[in-house]
Amino acid sequence: MITRAQRRLMLAGATATSAALVLAGCAGGGSDGADAGDDDGTTTLTVATFNDFGYTDELLQEYMDANPGVEIVHNRAATSNDARANYFQKLGKTGLADIEAVEIDWFAEMMQYSDLLAPVQDDLEGRWLDWKEAAATDAEGNLVAYGTDIGPQAICYRSDLFEAAGLPSDREAVAELFTGDWDTFFDVGAQYVDETGKPFIDSANSVLQGIVNQIEYTYEEPDGAIIATENPEIREAYDTVVEKAIPIAAFPGQWSDDWYASMANGEFAAMLCPGWMHGIISGEAPDVEGWDIADVFPGGGGNWGGSYLTVPANGANVEAAQELAAWLTAPEQQVKAFANAGTFPSQVEAYEDPELTGFTNPYFNDAPTGEIGVERAEAVTVSPYKGPKYFQFHDALQNAVTRTFDGLESPEESWDTWVTEVSAF
Repeated sequence: MITRAQRRLMLAGATATSAALVLAGCAGGGSDGADAGDDDGTTTLTVATFNDFGYTDELLQEYMDANPGVEIVHNRAATSNDARANYFQKLGKTGLADIEAVEIDWFAEMMQYSDLLAPVQDDLEGRWLDWKEAAATDAEGNLVAYGTDIGPQAICYRSDLFEAAGLPSDREAVAELFTGDWDTFFDVGAQYVDETGKPFIDSANSVLQGIVNQIEYTYEEPDGAIIATENPEIREAYDTVVEKAIPIAAFPGQWSDDWYASMANGEFAAMLCPGWMHGIISGEAPDVEGWDIADVFPGGGGNWGGSYLTVPANGANVEAAQELAAWLTAPEQQVKAFANAGTFPSQVEAYEDPELTGFTNPYFNDAPTGEIGVERAEAVTVSPYKGPKYFQFHDALQNAVTRTFDGLESPEESWDTWVTEVSAF
């Protein structure tokens, strides 16, 4: 398993790490009918991911046991931003891994270059959730990426801090407490702040993320029209965050050293929580006994995050890479990755696997995280359209929230700065 120190290194922007594993595998064919091999007859496959995909040494070792002959080098970028910069610098050229992970917020940007990717094998179509597969299908009908996880959100909370503030602490009662719209969530947060004098939610920008992920068209429309600064739903989301989320938030955004430390020291009591956040919390606050998870989310449901694996078409080991990518994203491996890191499966077949539905997390007071994940996945009714510039627009809007949180600009000044930035993208 990935240690606390390793997880912080990967998520906080430290130098990328890599772990080489000698794995077995059959050498498949490349663009010329034979994949490149090493002098000793093995085929080296490189897999580039970021954060924690749940691809432990033990999981990858299974591929060795089943397929002797391949050496796999697993490279983990420090952050999704680092992976994105490397990906677009090298796509279509040289230097990318045989398998490259792509994060959902810059996935549409990547789809502009789908002709530079090797298509997914035909017999795998229909394996994923409809919306997950549709996003990876290009204008010519080619499925060009292997879905890994999705991020159905619940609410993670400190039951001990809730109880001390006079709020319900049992997960069913907490779910009932938060059932409703975002105003219900903010009312509970304000009550907690009034009672304790401490922040309620970890960060204002996590709330922005949660609200934006419930908007069908955010910054762009499918025909390419830029609607970012004219979209009333985005303006309402921004205003809501600066007016209601900032007053109850501990930090403007996530991933800082102080943010990590606060998971353990009780500076905040709740987080909007996709499955992949579970491992981060338990890794940063291993000795805290109060964390729990409620099967609820403001406004019904929301998905935050999720990634894909892609195989660059000009790689040296295309067919062998396709086989490994297919194996890594098969239902069985998705369930194992969920157990390793909380990355929730994107394949329907996995939702009937008792290893998933019966999974409980002892760290979160034995919360039935598998069952909660299924419920939260089924509650998602909106999959936002994310155009090629989504990443840039959204990152800049998060920076606008941060400027307001830090008092560098008024809410209106910070919005105007964002409008100016959008016009320059």
